Amino acid sequence: MSSSFFIRAKQKPKLAQKGKIAVASKRKVDGDSGGKKVRATKPNSKYNEEISSESETESNVEPKKRRPIEEQEYEETPQEKKLRLAKLYIDQLKEEEEQKADDETFESDLVAGRLQEEVVRGFYLMPWMWYASDIRLLRGHKLPITCLVITSDDKHIFSAAKDCSIIKWDVESGKKLHKIPGGRKGTEDRHVGHTGHILCMAVSSDAKYLATGDMNKLIMIWEAETCKHLYKFTGHKGPVSGLSFRRGSHDLYSASHDRSVKVWNVDENAYVETLFGHQDAITGLDCLSRERCVTTGGRDRSVRVWKIAEESQLVFHGHEGSIDCVQLINEEHMITGADDGSVCLWSVNRKKPLSTVKQAHGCHGDAGLEQPHWVASVAALQNSDTVASGSHNSLVQLWKCAQNFRGLEPLFSIPVPGFVNSLKFSSSGRFLVAGVGQEHRLGRWWRIKEAKNGIYIIPLKRRAPNPDFMSAGSW
Repeated sequence: MSSSFFIRAKQKPKLAQKGKIAVASKRKVDGDSGGKKVRATKPNSKYNEEISSESETESNVEPKKRRPIEEQEYEETPQEKKLRLAKLYIDQLKEEEEQKADDETFESDLVAGRLQEEVVRGFYLMPWMWYASDIRLLRGHKLPITCLVITSDDKHIFSAAKDCSIIKWDVESGKKLHKIPGGRKGTEDRHVGHTGHILCMAVSSDAKYLATGDMNKLIMIWEAETCKHLYKFTGHKGPVSGLSFRRGSHDLYSASHDRSVKVWNVDENAYVETLFGHQDAITGLDCLSRERCVTTGGRDRSVRVWKIAEESQLVFHGHEGSIDCVQLINEEHMITGADDGSVCLWSVNRKKPLSTVKQAHGCHGDAGLEQPHWVASVAALQNSDTVASGSHNSLVQLWKCAQNFRGLEPLFSIPVPGFVNSLKFSSSGRFLVAGVGQEHRLGRWWRIKEAKNGIYIIPLKRRAPNPDFMSAGSW
């Protein structure tokens, strides 16, 4: 695959001969072939063929003479006639069954679509009046937390820190189930694990694989159940700063300070391809079910949507500082945070933000020299209207997306002392997890001594459930 992206031009069907009308079959372009292979579908009917037009008499080609019907019937034997009629009857039955199946499929898809639309509409219209209580702090890392993930069943949390260690937690009990200790610099050959600061991690949607990336340009693949080391991916030329599994698969996307995005197949322990485009170190990456991912380019102040199959990318601009974090809300919308203190809400269909909240976490510094608090992390409750952002002002801020994602409205703040370096909502939305440390995950610009290095589990509840949407479940 070429390192530069391009957009393929749509191929126009060839015109038919003069005096003829061609019924063209649909063509499907193989996404991995670069547009070279074109596969035509077989006609699904005997009538899907060339048809003569009214101007056929103008053509130089003489039409074939047809035999009289009486002559055809005279030449056909009774056995042949029975066989022909039986075949026609079978073809007719097949067409009726196919039509019936198509109608049932259409009705099923229509009903499913309407039900999904109603559920989503109800989800967005629900009064998301959250409040937090009984916050738990889990401690086990010696240095600041840099990243964390939650399994899709909401039972386990994986966290990593600057001490190069990885811990698997049980959500219900808060106990440590496994710990992979970090190693010292220079022990890479004999230590099973990371010897550099871990900057990012991802867990597959079926909780089979855990991936972690570090400052030493390495990606480690682990068995999530036992924390057994499986593979080591090399290839990036800079620290690995973003990891995400494509939902429903074991395709892994990675981003690095070397300004590239790489695609891996974890099942096959294989590298797939490399994508280029960013002009500065990539600081964040996320993806959902589609064969695409989104990245933030740090000081190049761009957000990019990479369409893997189409071999193209979309570039978005809106922040005034380094964009340090990104997360998809759904397949069409995303949230980003930057060190200019702003939080932006985006649509993949618009190159500018739908909404920007400047100084989302306030300012600090002496009068006249105020600087905004950096936004170090963002999170989204997928397919909902609720997002969160974290900074070093010792607060986690929850936001509600306005109708049609045209704005961000503050809901409430949760006091959490320290740098909020990572945020994740559980799949059910029952809790939010914050990875906190005394320092920023990307550097040591300053310390908050009173902060504790650990993960906070913040329960979330609705104050007033809406009786019109009982199907959403009571909390």
